Order: sequence, then structure tokens, then C-alpha cells
Amino acid sequence: MARHDEVLIALRQIIRATDLYSRKLSKVAGLTAPQLLILQAIASRGEMTMGDIATEVSVSQATVTTILDRLEKRGLIERKRGERDKRRVYAYLTTAGRDIMERAPTPLQDEFMARFERLEDWEQSLILSSLQRVAAMMNAGDIDASPVLDLGAIDRIQPNGDGQRRRRDSSSYQPDRK
Repeated sequence: MARHDEVLIALRQIIRATDLYSRKLSKVAGLTAPQLLILQAIASRGEMTMGDIATEVSVSQATVTTILDRLEKRGLIERKRGERDKRRVYAYLTTAGRDIMERAPTPLQDEFMARFERLEDWEQSLILSSLQRVAAMMNAGDIDASPVLDLGAIDRIQPNGDGQRRRRDSSSYQPDRK
């Protein structure tokens, strides 16, 4: 087998592993990876502003707001104005939010990071430079991406109660028909 075929197979395996994890997370907890990361960030601090969440999870504040809207509709978080500064809005986990986090699998990138950190510095550098070169070879070097292993739009809608997806990503938006 040609080396380029082996590289393409390895890339496909990475994409497939990410897809399978995303499906598992959706099936088990009804969440996307970014939703889970945001819930984890809030859980770790007890309360967070939208800006703090955006910084912690490495996504835009607009994306955080969109995701929090969806989590709030599901009753997983609440937003409240600050006691001292009414301009600040804080997100809190609800009991339902804590319950769903207990059921959710560990984020895929957490497992990856733990294994990656155990590698020698030279091996980490080799992997990083190789992946950066692959991204450049695929004309993906300028694509904005956060460190969240997930497929599709980062703020996409998950299945609703009847298992139907409302939106996969911004390029294929289909409003609900009731």
C-alpha cells in the first residue's frame, strides 16, 4: 500500500473516531461536544459570564450565547444578572444540567490530551508539526477551529424530542415544520 493511502486511512480513522464519539455523546446525553464542554466549564466554577465561557472553551461569545440559549431551553442552565453588577449575566447549572453531566461520556479531547501529555516533548513536537503540515496540504491552515473534537457546526442543533434534527449546520438550515 502506498504511503499516501496509509496517511489518508489514518485521517479517515481520526474523522471516523470523532464522528462515532459525537454520535455516542448525542445518544447518551443528547449533547454536542461544545455543549458538554460549556456545561463542564460552568460546573467547574459554579457560575460564569459568557465572556469567561468563550475564553475557557475557545469559541466566540456569539457561539456561546447561541449554545447557552439551547441549553437554557432544555432546562440545563439558568442565566441570572449579577448581584453587584447588573450588567453582567452569569450562567449556572441546574439540577438537570448536573444530572446530564453525570451520564455524559468524557470528552474525546480530554482522553487525547491525557495521552498526548504523556509523550516526550520531541514526539509532541513531531505530531504537531506533521498535523500542521497536513492541514496546510489540505488548504485548511487558515480555517478557524477551536480545540473541540467534534464534527459539523460548533453551535448546531441536536435532535429534538422526537429524534429529528432541526439543523446540522448553517449551510443547510431547515426550520421545524409542525
